[in-house]
Amino acid sequence: MSNSMPNQARQLPAVAAEIIANVRELAAAGLTPATSSNFSCRLDDAQAAITVSGRDKGRLAEADIMVVDFDGNAVGSNLRPSAETLLHTQLYRRYPEIGCVLHTHSQAQTIASRLYSGAGHVRLEGYELLKAFAGNETHDTHVDVPVLSNTQDMHTLAAQVDALLDRQCMWGYLIDGHGLYTWGRDMAEARRHLDAFEFLLRCELELRRLR
Repeated sequence: MSNSMPNQARQLPAVAAEIIANVRELAAAGLTPATSSNFSCRLDDAQAAITVSGRDKGRLAEADIMVVDFDGNAVGSNLRPSAETLLHTQLYRRYPEIGCVLHTHSQAQTIASRLYSGAGHVRLEGYELLKAFAGNETHDTHVDVPVLSNTQDMHTLAAQVDALLDRQCMWGYLIDGHGLYTWGRDMAEARRHLDAFEFLLRCELELRRLR
């Protein structure tokens, strides 16, 4: 711990500022109602910066960003991280290249999670914007966005996500009645994935209404 703390102390202000600036934009766009949602960025190979539980995401300050280890424990403070911290840190632990995890609660994400919970996934197919997801080079493909059952047991939910990641390449998933998790190599890529998911889910909901 003594070796990591100085490095964490140097990085945290800049990482916190990046989280705050981006999350304020997401809050203004209606993706983080009430005190919902949580956001994180990797600090190093053992720790991440994450939003403190229960804070208004449209009014974040540096004191609302804390450090956790990859077991989800607070580092250097008595603040309480999000109850869903393990869903962030499992991705950092599994994929060293992942640098940012975003969890939002837009209306489109939440409605889609309810409508498609029975099917277990939302299929996004044939859209030009599928090329926004890292590794996709053509619209002539499909992306299945898993929809997981909601639970307060984060260890169970994290195990379900790990099982999915063992079987398929994916850049996000929905939780029934809850919202979207997405991630990327850095904040810019995670935001691109979030923007693409949000747009495509809105398209699917509108198509369903028009049919």
